[in-house]
Amino acid sequence: MRRFQMKLPAAVRVSGIPSEFPTETENVSARGIFFHIDRWMTEGSRVEITMSFPPQVTMSDPLQVKFLARVVRVHEKQPMRVGVAAVIEEYEFIRPRDEENDLVGLQPGWNFG
Repeated sequence: MRRFQMKLPAAVRVSGIPSEFPTETENVSARGIFFHIDRWMTEGSRVEITMSFPPQVTMSDPLQVKFLARVVRVHEKQPMRVGVAAVIEEYEFIRPRDEENDLVGLQPGWNFG
């Protein structure tokens, strides 16, 4: 899939750790996300990534999307700084806080088998 070089703010949650890790995406495609994080990740791990898309990207209102993804590749750039490639399995759009419900609901991921 075509990758788009997008440096967008994101937050990563790792299973079993209550706090988020702030990060910035390096590139994004329809099926995956690549980002750097100050924590070692294991291939096969599941992560939750929340990204904010500004109006310049959406060509409309700003948008937040939560992705459930699986780590498929890890690149160590320097001690405790790794690049992580994750395949998107599911996603949900997060509505602005002033709307009735916060979450629209999980949508099927791009599963190309």
